Amino acid sequence: SVIGKEDIIGNAYEYLISRFASDAGKKGGEFYTPGDVATLLAKLLQPKPGARICDPTCGSGSLLIKVAHEIGNNNFSLYGQELNGSTWALCKMNMFLHDYDSADIRWGDTIRNPLLLENDELMKFDIVVANPPFSLDKWGADVAENDKYKRFWRGVPPKSKGDFAFISHMVEVAHETNGKVGVVVPHGVLFRGGAEKRIRQQMIDNNHLEAVIGLPANLFYGTGIPAALIIFNKAKKTNDILFIDASEDYVSNKNHNSLGEAVINKIVTTYNEFKTQDKFSYRATYKEVTEENDYNLNIPRYVDKFEEEEEIDIAVVQTEIAKVEEELKKTQKTISKYLVELGIQI
Repeated sequence: SVIGKEDIIGNAYEYLISRFASDAGKKGGEFYTPGDVATLLAKLLQPKPGARICDPTCGSGSLLIKVAHEIGNNNFSLYGQELNGSTWALCKMNMFLHDYDSADIRWGDTIRNPLLLENDELMKFDIVVANPPFSLDKWGADVAENDKYKRFWRGVPPKSKGDFAFISHMVEVAHETNGKVGVVVPHGVLFRGGAEKRIRQQMIDNNHLEAVIGLPANLFYGTGIPAALIIFNKAKKTNDILFIDASEDYVSNKNHNSLGEAVINKIVTTYNEFKTQDKFSYRATYKEVTEENDYNLNIPRYVDKFEEEEEIDIAVVQTEIAKVEEELKKTQKTISKYLVELGIQI
């Protein structure tokens, strides 16, 4: 296929953004999602031609663009919102250089003031994807209870941890009949109690949660902690939830780890097949998640990676110990002999 001029320039710009993010330390994670994680999300969400695609914390826009590319043609529309003005400008330039001038990218606070509206209501999307800030403090809990758009009807997240504020927003703006959501989260989202548990419980009871995927550590810029992906699907065909533990599947690089094509394909294939795979995935029933695990989504509860140890033959071990002791006696005699010859008293 012929690569257009906008692809070459756009790809070069994204490369520069990624290099800048890599060198920016913690700040880099605020505006750029690593390319392999973005590719994985795009393939998991499977956007279709004609899709409305939104990233409510869009950063430099690379995640939006990666999901759009998965469609294979230009029959889609892109939407995003970004709080940081400089990062918003990066995103606008990124869209322009990829020839996506029609992308609707707004500058503002998604939680306190969502700007992607239609008829004064929240705009609905086929695909909602994001890598929000982890456990954001002072995210807007003070205005959430009186939210005009009623995004927090399941409950208001803790004021010091905004993870479920972003998740609640994303699930609410996903189209009611076919909307899919893919979000990067810290693992605490999967098992913390209190208000977060109440919100998690309702999302599971509503049968929107489809898959939980554990990723390796040191994938993201600015943090070495392992993260997880949560996939919500409002067109689910089953009450089951798929758990995937890819925490040990990665390519080790100098500064940080990456997934690599083989790992991405392995995760996507497992997700598409939606079945248990020994020491990698587990298809859990609604009853297992709710009654047996009390809505706790911690991945090790479902994916058993325990390796059975080989049985130890005590008699064989005792024989080996006796042999070692005999060799040790011979060695000590030889050393003593040499010491005597050297005139050294012990």
